[in-house]
Amino acid sequence: MSTDHSQYFRTPKPRPIRPPKLHHATFMTLDVDAMVAWYELVAGLQPVYYSTQAAWLTNDEANHRIALLALPGTKPPVDKPHSAGLHHTAFEYDNFDEWLDNYERLRDAGIRPEICLDHGMTMSMYYADPDGNGVEIQVDMFGDWKLSKEWMWASQEFAADQIGPQFDPDKLAAARADGLSAEEIHERTRRSEYLPDQPRPTVTFDDPWPARIAADPAIADGVPEPTK
Repeated sequence: MSTDHSQYFRTPKPRPIRPPKLHHATFMTLDVDAMVAWYELVAGLQPVYYSTQAAWLTNDEANHRIALLALPGTKPPVDKPHSAGLHHTAFEYDNFDEWLDNYERLRDAGIRPEICLDHGMTMSMYYADPDGNGVEIQVDMFGDWKLSKEWMWASQEFAADQIGPQFDPDKLAAARADGLSAEEIHERTRRSEYLPDQPRPTVTFDDPWPARIAADPAIADGVPEPTK
């Protein structure tokens, strides 16, 4: 890999006069129904349009935030956790209590995060959807994007460690029930006081596809072409 820096390394980065905002992400899938059900439960995304081979979902005023396509010829991924591409999408709560309440709601529905990390500017729980795509549910611990952005680029703490300590969300829920504030819990999490009993060795997600294909070998054939 070349070690040459890009032309923007130490020069002002050109910007559009009015930069566009990120609007949505689109996923290829083999099972639209399972993905629609999961995203509605986890992130409140409801379908605006829904068919057997496609769905467009939103949880705000936009016409869609997630699109799901089961196009003919779509095949299961190979070695998904170690393939180049999108690692995860992310959704943010406005405050710590709503964020932790959501964890408890999903936990009681049998959905648990794969890994939980305190990045410093955010506390984040990472889930995996039915296709093995990562979904981060986060809360900004500064409560102000300007402040959290400044902390990211200015702090030696983030420069030294962009991942941060892992945490057990049940321990956070117990600390809140004991009367600790969000700020106190965040500080203790940064000091690694709420580590899981068995920390996850990597930030990659498990690959669901080998087990799915073993259970139903026809999945390996992908989405069939339409019959004429």
